[in-house]
Order: sequence, then C-alpha cells, then structure tokens
Amino acid sequence: MTDAKSYGWTGKILRVNLSTKKVTVESTDPYKEYVGGMGIANKIIYDEVPVGTDPLSEDAKIVYAVGPLTASGVPLAGRTSISFLSTFTTDHLVVDAHTGGMLGAKIKLAGWDAIIVEGKSSTPVYLCIKDDDVQIKDASFVWGTGIHATTEALNRLEGVDCCVATIGPAGENLLPYACMLNSRSHSAGAGLGAVMGSKKLKGLVVQGNGSVYVKDPKAVADLSDYMISEIIGSNNNHVVPSTQQEWAEYYDKGSRWTARKGLTWALAEGGAIDTGEPKPGELNTMGYRCMKSTKDDGPEAEKYTVKMDGCHGCPVHCYADLRVPQSAKAGGFETTGNSCVPNFPFLYMQGILKDKTTVAKDTDDFVIWNQAMGSTVDDLGLWCNYAQLYRDIAHCYASGVFERVLPKEEYEMFDWEKFKTNDPSLMVDVLKHIAQNDNEMSYIGHGPIVWCKRWDDMKWFDTVASQLINYRGWPVHHSIECFGQVGAVYNMMFNRDDMIHSAVNFQGCGLPFELKQQIAKEVWGSEEAIDKDKNYTPMNDYKANFAWWSIVTDVLHDSLTLCNWVWPMTMSPSKTRDYRGDLDLEAKFFTAVTGIDTTTDDLYKAGAKIMTLQRAATVRGMAKSDGALGNNNLRDDHDKITEWVFTKDADKKAFTEGTDKMDRDDFQKALTMVYAKFGWDEKLGCPTRECLDEYGMADVKADLDKLGLLP
Repeated sequence: MTDAKSYGWTGKILRVNLSTKKVTVESTDPYKEYVGGMGIANKIIYDEVPVGTDPLSEDAKIVYAVGPLTASGVPLAGRTSISFLSTFTTDHLVVDAHTGGMLGAKIKLAGWDAIIVEGKSSTPVYLCIKDDDVQIKDASFVWGTGIHATTEALNRLEGVDCCVATIGPAGENLLPYACMLNSRSHSAGAGLGAVMGSKKLKGLVVQGNGSVYVKDPKAVADLSDYMISEIIGSNNNHVVPSTQQEWAEYYDKGSRWTARKGLTWALAEGGAIDTGEPKPGELNTMGYRCMKSTKDDGPEAEKYTVKMDGCHGCPVHCYADLRVPQSAKAGGFETTGNSCVPNFPFLYMQGILKDKTTVAKDTDDFVIWNQAMGSTVDDLGLWCNYAQLYRDIAHCYASGVFERVLPKEEYEMFDWEKFKTNDPSLMVDVLKHIAQNDNEMSYIGHGPIVWCKRWDDMKWFDTVASQLINYRGWPVHHSIECFGQVGAVYNMMFNRDDMIHSAVNFQGCGLPFELKQQIAKEVWGSEEAIDKDKNYTPMNDYKANFAWWSIVTDVLHDSLTLCNWVWPMTMSPSKTRDYRGDLDLEAKFFTAVTGIDTTTDDLYKAGAKIMTLQRAATVRGMAKSDGALGNNNLRDDHDKITEWVFTKDADKKAFTEGTDKMDRDDFQKALTMVYAKFGWDEKLGCPTRECLDEYGMADVKADLDKLGLLP
C-alpha cells in the first residue's frame, strides 16, 4: 500500500494572484527533483516568467520557498529562499534572496513548500496565511510606515505568534535597493522590497499550526544530538575559541567563538550574564559561544548587549540584540540588532572617509554610529548590496561627487561636517532621503550600474576601495581574499553577490594551517587546494574542486534549506575526532526526514543541477551587445571580474607573499577548470547538451536548443 504521507515536503504550493485575487493550490511533486528552496523557486521562475520581463511589472513573479528539511527538527534548517528578477543589475536577471528568522518555519508549518505571488494589486495589501486559510487583506493602514511599526501593528492585529515579513518605505517607493525583513530584522535583499512594492504587497503574515512529517524521527533526533555535541562549532562553524582557554588545544583571535570569562550580556534581563568558557559537548551553553555584538562593533558593544538571539532551529545564535539609547537620540532606534552588515555599516565607510571623520574603531562612538545607521536601514527596508551602499555614499561625499552632481539646495540639506563633529544623525537623514526615491541622491540606491554612468564616475568600478567585483553591479562577498582563485571564481557565478560561506568558514575556522591542509587533502584531493592568506599559488585542479564544492554546497543549503553561515560541517571542535567534521550529515538528515535513501554525491549533483538551471536562465535572459536577448558567452559577458583585482598592489606581483592580487591568465584558467567541473562549455561557460542530459534537464535543453543558445 502506498504511503499517503509526504515526508519532508508538505506536497503543496500556494499560488496567489494579486490582480484577480485568486488563490489556488498546486502540487510540489513536479519540482522535487530541484529539492526545494532555491531549486524550486528558480524552476518556477524559469518556467513561468518570460525573458525580458520588467521586474516591476505585473508579469513579474516572486517565489518564496522552503526545503524538505525546513522545520523538520534538523538544526539550522529555518531559512527561506526567494527568487525574482533583479532590480539593480544589468539585464535584470534572476536572483535569489535568502533570509533567516522565523518565516521559513512558519511557511512550512502552515503546510506550504512555496508561495508564488503574481499579478499586481491596485491598492496596498498584505497576504495573511494561517494554515489553509489564505486571505489578501487591506494594508492601507500600514502603507507608508516603517518596518518596526508595521511589524508591531500586524502582530497586534493578527496575533503575536505570527511571523510578519514586510517592506518599508524604500520598497514602497520602488527603490531598487530595497529589501524585505521578517521578525523585524532578518533581511532578504537584492531588490525584493521594490518588487513587492510594485505589486502593492506590503508583506506576508504567516502562522503555521501544523507539523512536518518525518520518516524516521528517532534518527533525526540522534543525528541532531550527535551534530550539536560533536560536530558544530560557532558562527561560520569556527571551531576554536578566540582566546586561550583551559579546555582548548588551539585558539585564534579571528574566531567567532568569542565567549570568554568576563565577557557578558551586560543588559540581560535580571542582570549581566557571563558568557564564560562553553566547551564542546555542552549542549546547554552553545548559545553563549558567539558574542556577535562585540565581534562586529568592538569591545564597547558589550555594555549595550541584551542577549544573542537566533533563527528558527539555530543552537548557535549569531544575532545581536542591543539597547543603545544614543542611537535613538540620533534619529535611529534604541532597540537594535542584526546579524550581519547592518550591524556594523559605518565600518565600510571609515577607510574611504579617512580624515573626514573623527569616529574611531573600538570606541563608544563607533557602536552608536553603527546602530543608528543599522536600525534606520532596517526600518526603511533599505538594502545595502553587501555594504556597497555605504561605500558608495562615503566615496561620493569624500571625492566630491555629491557636491558636483546634486542640486545645490539638495547638497546643502545636509550638514556634512557632522562626520567630523561626531553626529550620526547625518547618516540617518541621508538614508531616509535616499529611501524616498524622488531626488537626485536616491540614484545611489539604484546601484553603481546606474549612478556611476549618470554621474560620470565609471572609474569607481576599477578602484580597490569600491570592492565592486563584477561589472554587472555587485561587490565582493568573501572574494579574492578567500583562497584567491576559489573566491574569485565563485563571486562570478550568480547574478548578485554570491553569499557563499562554505570556503570562508573553512578559512576562518581557527585551526592551524597544517591541520587545514590535512582536511583539504581529504576533501578536495590535495593540500594544494588551499594557500595561506595573501600567499597564493597558481591555479590547480584541487582548487577547482574546492571552488566547485563551495558553489554546490551553498546552492544545496539554499535549497534544503539550511544555514550556510554554519553548514557544511567540514571541521569539528572535537580533539577526539582530530577536528574532522562530517560532510555526510546533509545526506543523513535528508534520508532520515524524507525516507529517500540519498548519498552526499546525490545531493551534490542536485546542487550542481540547480546551479546549472540558474546559468541556463542567465543565458536565456542575458543581452548581447546589440540588445538582443539570449547570450551564451558567459565567460566574456557575465563572468568578467573587475580590473582592480589585477592592478592592486602595484609594487607586487601575483603569487608573491603579501598580496591577494590576481593574474589575468590564471583567472581565465580557473574559470575554465571550474566550468569543466560542472560539465559546462569550457570556452563559453554555458550549459551544454551533454551536461543537461546528465542532470536530467531535457526540458531546459529543448528550450535552449530552440533558442539557439546551446554551444
């Protein structure tokens, strides 16, 4: 007799048309070969959104998707992947935004594997999902309000157990740099906010009272205990403490395992809590390991720290909750918190501002500037393109671009001397002004592909300080500073910053280099897969293995959906394991949850397939020089790294100690070798008939063949 239950997947996809107000239910079954999350979302976009669609048009779609492991009891399986068309990069190709918080678990527990939003409402609405009860409700009473107030209002109205995912003024105003945040501070960027705003969709309110069917609950529980007690480290899976401690054989000051005696959650309810020296195997102290507030904002952040918080299913807790009264006085918010770049935005401006600011790192002022800016950005629903917004603002002020291009009255709206007089209200005002999207300065929130051309500053792309890594509009995300060619290649693969942490987790884990070499040999075939920082060697096959693995594991995690900030479990804090992790954990959990006997190689192949699908979508939607859509020359027209990576450190040559400068020919060799690992055309970097057959993508092959886009 056939088992009627769907294990892992709920088996249902929700489709909501905002134009017709029609709500329908579809089966997940046609998409299971693409796993979930990013895979399902990308396939729906590929199948349903015509090339050349305006991302802000009625024909554009948004797919919010979770994976078979989401909310199943698997640790760190609480993320959501959202696919749509980019608002801020060349050709508006498909991009993915990923968010933690509580949204993914709520969607899954409400009974859905994905939510497809299409059409466009004529008035502001929010989508209210409470299990099978799906309603499109009026949002006019929160339209125009920030994310903090909107979240509070919708929680009060619909219930405090609901997860509210909403946009702010930046999204409503259709600013290309706009994001959605759920649970108030967990963001999903890449222009998602503007796409939602174009549909008059203020947000989603989701409550799930169901459960996820798991084929072998005991196996999931046992694997979870094993992983948490023996395998997992801290944020980014750093597996040694940052200070010397009695229990630890090694320590590394760069580690995010920052707990130590005397470091406290100073503003914890009921009194300060000492993080102490949590040891491997101590399940109940794991949440103290990562003190992200002081890691990001410096030692003065300790006195403002309420606690470390986390996403659904996370034992690590890398999210910093702070209370900073001075932030509110500057126009931000007193209660602040984030887990990534919005937690320390001013850091990215300091090196560019140089003598134009008096704010120093490791000071009270540094914390206050960061939190005033960060809380403002979050409330506005303003996306920073992995800090590009902050670098661009600093550059345009410091180099005189703003003074040159802004109307005089607009430039004089701001007291720029506040950088020197230490008044962060300046940046609060600047960020609010940009979010309005009705002035000249707002073009900086359209991204460098717009403002650099409009303001005649294209040289910014080729400047080290910009950190722009691709001419199509996105910056570095653990790039050449992360194992050289490995980081360089994977920064080219997507249509936005890559968000890959698989390699940088290994780089910064804290283990001695010689021990990391041993692990590299076991995983990627040779010690030569890795180099010491800023002491790189020429490209080789083992580095290609490492780059391929970094891409594939990231895509896999975004499809399952797992947190790539901690997964994969390449290393362990356990000396008894000789610090080896367990890279079969994803497959073990997948098998236990779904009941489908699956190997690690099976999952890696699925990850490579999903990556190939996005490359196929890129080929189909990328324009040629004459403007015609459809271009399979990814090497020359997509994977084109910016010039500064080859020209930086003018007094040094590539492959010499002390520089992460790249060599042009070597980078091209690296692309060729990684293309080959995926089975893509080694000259063009696009999918081939053979690889599409190998991945079981006959429909995609037929589509590209019909369009003449197969090599």
